[in-house]
Amino acid sequence: MPCDTKLKAGQSITQRKEEIRDTVARLARALVTGQVKAIVSAQGAVAFQGWTDADRNRVTDSCAYRQIMATGTAQAKLKIQAAEQLAGRTVSRQAIGNGGQGLHAHNGVWHGHH
Repeated sequence: MPCDTKLKAGQSITQRKEEIRDTVARLARALVTGQVKAIVSAQGAVAFQGWTDADRNRVTDSCAYRQIMATGTAQAKLKIQAAEQLAGRTVSRQAIGNGGQGLHAHNGVWHGHH
């Protein structure tokens, strides 16, 4: 997972993986309770409105999406599917690609890193 490589000083890859799991689990709970909202762009990128920099622990929207879809709860996946239905498109693998640096949003503004 691309987010694994964003280590803090002195942090092991095992510690980082655990940190990612915990961070994404909190995001999934926030999705289910409505504290965070999944949104899908016109190009099929995914972002999580209300998921602050302090909450995300250096985990990208794309990385969190992949983790939720692979291991998340059915309720969290349903929230993402509802966002896809609302947008009229599914999340695009190309839009969330490039090691988690694909198209994404900050403060509601969509852009990509090249």
